[in-house]
Amino acid sequence: MGQKVYVLGGYQTDFGRNWSKENKHIVAMFREAVNGALQSTKVEAKDIEVAHVGNFAAELYAMQGHLGAFFLEADPAFAGLPTYRHEAACASGSISILAASAEIEAERYEVACVLGVEQMKTVPSKIGGDYLGTAAWYDLEAKGIEFPFPKLFGKLGDEYDKRYGLKSEHLAGISAINYANAKLNPNAQTRTWYMNLSQANSKDDTNSVIGGMIRLSDCSQVTDGAAAIILASEKYATKYAKKHGLNLKDIPYIKGWGHHTSFIRFEDKVAESKDNPYILPHVRQTALDAMKRAKIADVSGLDGLETHDCFTTSEYMAIDHFGLTKPGESWKAVENGTIALDGKFPINPSGGLIGAGHPVGATGVRQALDAYKQVTGTAEDYQVKGAKNFATLNIGGSGTTSVSLIIGR
Repeated sequence: MGQKVYVLGGYQTDFGRNWSKENKHIVAMFREAVNGALQSTKVEAKDIEVAHVGNFAAELYAMQGHLGAFFLEADPAFAGLPTYRHEAACASGSISILAASAEIEAERYEVACVLGVEQMKTVPSKIGGDYLGTAAWYDLEAKGIEFPFPKLFGKLGDEYDKRYGLKSEHLAGISAINYANAKLNPNAQTRTWYMNLSQANSKDDTNSVIGGMIRLSDCSQVTDGAAAIILASEKYATKYAKKHGLNLKDIPYIKGWGHHTSFIRFEDKVAESKDNPYILPHVRQTALDAMKRAKIADVSGLDGLETHDCFTTSEYMAIDHFGLTKPGESWKAVENGTIALDGKFPINPSGGLIGAGHPVGATGVRQALDAYKQVTGTAEDYQVKGAKNFATLNIGGSGTTSVSLIIGR
């Protein structure tokens, strides 16, 4: 790792809102998240030296490109600000964070604003599902297929079942935990929804099959939302701490990161890993790289994880790929309560993508913000007691792009 990149804080919109029904353009959530981040951190707009936007498909969902320019709509003080937009499917937000932190490490800039944003409720679900198919190899894996991604992550469950065995009740357990955690999160999309373990286990018309092992309760949400964080160099963070009467040691920083890309087709990923105990070895290496850079020997040095549960099978995968169990034994961490909010290693105290919501381009930034909240003791009702080091795992495509951050003090 180069010089430390500090996280000064940030802001998340209410993921339960439907901005189209409010007749609001994507710029509205853009503006709310950026100004919310500035206000919550007490950083002035004129101090921001560069800005990065993570977004998957605004051109499809909102007929809007060139998103970096909207920083000037958030505050005229941003006039002249250098901006970027990054796309890596569902990992777009984390890629934006990596790009911004690299610039700070290279001493190009001292302070960056990173925004993740997606407005998805602009189209019917079948059309939206087709748009999401562009995160796979569209012509080969998605074209003409209704809801291709549940089917792709259903295949991940099928592969686990083939290699190690997988019971649907363990996937239901993951779903129930995420929904329960979301009820504690005031910004979670499903905070008022009905869901429990019994419902997640049901196999009737109220919990229909979407693809393979994936039922409705196994799926993340279609979500409108944005999240923004402020990153800073040690030089700026030192001045910031002094100005606000803080101890620099109490401001979290990005301790480690991992980033890998695999084949875009799911069947190619599986073929590559046929002799590997880990079904998605690039995801495994991403987690290992993040821990190595953070100088954390193994998962026991972490206090929890915000992971990419786009479907319950992806969280099931994250459990053993982070080393919480041996490969193929993720079910043990579900069954013995390890991953519950009051367990030894809480996963998705926010509710994750299933409970909190999944505005695709915003998810990686939202995860980083929640990790920040955990290690600063500001997560309120979903706080993990005593958390000092918190990890994220953000995945684009069917395990194609994976990014992990470790944020701590």
